[in-house]
Amino acid sequence: MYAAVRDQLRATLDEIEATGLTKHERELTSPQAAHVTTSTGEALNFCANNYLGLAGHPDVVAAASDALRNWGFGMASVRFICGTQELHKRLEAALTAFLGTQDTVLFASCFDANGGVFEVLFGEQDAVISDELNHASLIDGIRLCKASRYRYRNADLADLEAQLQAASGARRRCIVTDGVFSMDGYLAPLPGICELAERYDALVLVDDSHAVGFVGDGGRGTPEHFGVASRVDILTGTLGKALGGASGGYVSGPREVIELLRQRARPYLFSNAVAPSVAAGSLRALELVSSSDEARETLRRNTTLFRSLMTDAGFEILPGEHPITPVMFRGEDGARRAAEVADRMLAEGIYVIAFSFPVVPRGQARIRVQLSAAHTEDDVRRCVAAFVAATS
Repeated sequence: MYAAVRDQLRATLDEIEATGLTKHERELTSPQAAHVTTSTGEALNFCANNYLGLAGHPDVVAAASDALRNWGFGMASVRFICGTQELHKRLEAALTAFLGTQDTVLFASCFDANGGVFEVLFGEQDAVISDELNHASLIDGIRLCKASRYRYRNADLADLEAQLQAASGARRRCIVTDGVFSMDGYLAPLPGICELAERYDALVLVDDSHAVGFVGDGGRGTPEHFGVASRVDILTGTLGKALGGASGGYVSGPREVIELLRQRARPYLFSNAVAPSVAAGSLRALELVSSSDEARETLRRNTTLFRSLMTDAGFEILPGEHPITPVMFRGEDGARRAAEVADRMLAEGIYVIAFSFPVVPRGQARIRVQLSAAHTEDDVRRCVAAFVAATS
């Protein structure tokens, strides 16, 4: 049987390659950082989610190393059996205090958090209204629940209101959005979303993975940035980006929601607990995020500089203020051009990645540049110069 299946799969892979959409993985031969080494040499890294530069911060590494010695390599169990340590409870309490919620529960990843929250909270009598550009984990999590599903155009409040009206007969209604849309760097219009939620008696759930730690004055994410933290009901997020860059995710919100997730969320009940070293390292990262604005300010300066220099150089970048800065390569041959430019830049010592369908819509290929607080001004200028050289 597999011989026939193999030929079908090979035909699909050949088609992906022929259209320039193959996603090749580049091997790092160094720790994650602003400066990395690959199999082809040293490079400046402009495509990691290491927004605050904490993935290799010595204090974070030391905390993880100490936990490895003192708490072991892994839990070998799920939380309710024998997979909960003091470290897990401390991290959940620290996240709760940082986010200003009532309680928090950890998951192995934010993908798991988003995969577990909807099935528990929403059934056949309910409705989930989701932004069309939400992360794949939100889309998959919503599919797992039996609620009626409504989709509104990206950040379109008029369309959101129309979908809320269509869902008016539901027992529970929940508006679901990314805080920051990861392929575009756009921030969701949370004030308008919260206003509509209150008008139509709906909950608001925000996945703030690309914001927590560095968006907002205190780094508490898009709800803080827009001044609506008290109006957002449920937050999901990751420890794998600004908060240390390892793994793990969470759901944070009302106490009853979190208690029910502990009882019924399948990714929580049937997956091993977050490793002790990850919990300890993430806890230290959260302490660093809470204690100083310096890294956030550096990140904002780097982002502003890069966006300004790229605009002056004539590149099309999507507007915004987020360190996610997509450099666009539109049209039918955009995917191939973006991939070629990324390869040329790596040869010049700048590590960036081209994104194409199905990660982004057809005809909207891009190189998604991500700034970090670990970059220097010279690093940023070198990146811009490499773009100019690679497209000349």
